[in-house]
Amino acid sequence: MSKKILIIEDDAEINNMLQILLRQNGYQTISAYSGTEGMLVHSREVDLILLDLMLPGRSGEEIIQELQQKQNVPVIVMSAVHDVEKKVDLFSLGADDYVTKPFHNEELLARIKARLKAGTNVSSVEILTHKDIVLNKADYYVQCNGRAVELSRHEFALLQLLMENPKRTCTKSMIYDTVWDYENSADDNTLNVHVSKLRKKLKECNSDEEYIETVWGIGYRLKNDLH
Repeated sequence: MSKKILIIEDDAEINNMLQILLRQNGYQTISAYSGTEGMLVHSREVDLILLDLMLPGRSGEEIIQELQQKQNVPVIVMSAVHDVEKKVDLFSLGADDYVTKPFHNEELLARIKARLKAGTNVSSVEILTHKDIVLNKADYYVQCNGRAVELSRHEFALLQLLMENPKRTCTKSMIYDTVWDYENSADDNTLNVHVSKLRKKLKECNSDEEYIETVWGIGYRLKNDLH
């Protein structure tokens, strides 16, 4: 089955050109001409997103964050912006690749092919999401409610463990073995302190949300709306 690519590009001529190029190379396409429209037509059937950065109304940065929260799929940004710092910011927000306009069609096709291949093997594993938390295992980066969260090594490992097991309770012994790797310094007090700090940092990003709940006498788990 051919892969489906969502094109979010407000320039009708470029949008149409991309549709033709992609269909000629065996891809299905969906087109949107604004960030708002892109969010509306985005679905779980989409395998990759081509995103113009300079869209009317909402910024490309906002759209990347919302797209990642809705579904984790590769995002290739298309822009005439050459600023290196800008590119770094986009990657930290969740963009997977960046192509500078004007681009060569063969280069774009090669980048799409590479990202689709990587997405089947790495992307879904390296990026973890829960509610409005996004955790990038490869880059040791966490954002919550669109804000970067600075975590210690143990706090990051603790959150990663919980997000890798979203539907189960992580017992204390499981946490000690995974997060502290059998370190003798780990005990109930150490664990409680780290959980408290992690909760506080997430709360500072979104005071209306609860992310981690205690299962008394057993351990901790992610708080889901169904619990």
